[in-house]
Amino acid sequence: MAAISPVSRVIIKRRDKITALPLYYFGYLLKKYTGEKNYKQYFGELRGSTIFLYTDDTHDTYSERVELQNLVSIDTTKTKGGLTIFTLQLQHEEIQLMIDNADTVEVWRGFIMTVAKLEIPRRLQLLPGQRLRLEEVLEKERQRTAPPLQPITSDPNCCRWCLLPPSPLVSTETYDDIHTLPLCFFSVTRQEAEEMLAQHPQKGNIILRPATDTVNYAITVRMVINSGPTVKHYKVRSEKSGFLIELDEPVTVPSLRDVVNHFVKTTSHCLQPYTETEDYDTCIEVSPTSSVSPLKSPPARVAPRIRAGLTPPTATCQPLPQKPLEEENTYLDPDLIEQDSRGIE
Repeated sequence: MAAISPVSRVIIKRRDKITALPLYYFGYLLKKYTGEKNYKQYFGELRGSTIFLYTDDTHDTYSERVELQNLVSIDTTKTKGGLTIFTLQLQHEEIQLMIDNADTVEVWRGFIMTVAKLEIPRRLQLLPGQRLRLEEVLEKERQRTAPPLQPITSDPNCCRWCLLPPSPLVSTETYDDIHTLPLCFFSVTRQEAEEMLAQHPQKGNIILRPATDTVNYAITVRMVINSGPTVKHYKVRSEKSGFLIELDEPVTVPSLRDVVNHFVKTTSHCLQPYTETEDYDTCIEVSPTSSVSPLKSPPARVAPRIRAGLTPPTATCQPLPQKPLEEENTYLDPDLIEQDSRGIE
């Protein structure tokens, strides 16, 4: 890292209290967007997977930041004067960083690639101590971005939780998505949050909810200690730089998920997000009063088999009624009958 003044060291320690992201590297660099003519000088701090850019090393508030988790590729070029330019191709923009110190070029590239891809680049010209530092940063960053452990039960006499390794089905989404609300967010009042935590302690003990001013947020936590259960509420204020947790030493994080994650890590996982679980039936039942009648099989169309030694029954047929005899002259012509009668006379 570049040598800095004692005053700057005090400022860096002050920034450590503002944000929960770990500091990995810092130094002066030049930055511009692709297409701009001139570079601007900044004092950069690599915290987590974000480069915070300050106007100089005496400012507490950063001017810009570069999210390295959106890094697609990085290209290295050199100017005629021998300066190195990093072209960072992000998902929605392209940024150029110029390093004017030849001794820190490889170090910056190593840190950027390590936190962005979670692996150390193979071709790096670093000293053994610098490579060892990259290995430490890689381990810390993997732990920081890993999904939280899943609580399975809680001890009513202690705030400690029994934890299992994360399930492979758990999403590995980073906590830097500002627009995504955590699963423990519920649109409830302070009293309703307290009742939810008291009635269902097995579901978790952190609830993120809207604040009473309907603009900011609040955290409600419930812990069981030796003297009994205790409930506390914390204010979370929304700012341009992220979200500020109003503690004795305020902490600023980039997203609401980082707010919840800060409470989880600070309490060594004693606090866990409150999540609702859905109940499912495991047995298919049919009501006995159901009006649906079972289907009947059609009768078999096969002649019954006659057992040996048995004579088949003979059907008794009733004789058909005989047709009554008709009179002889029923269908005779009347004229012929009259002629016949005259001839007889």
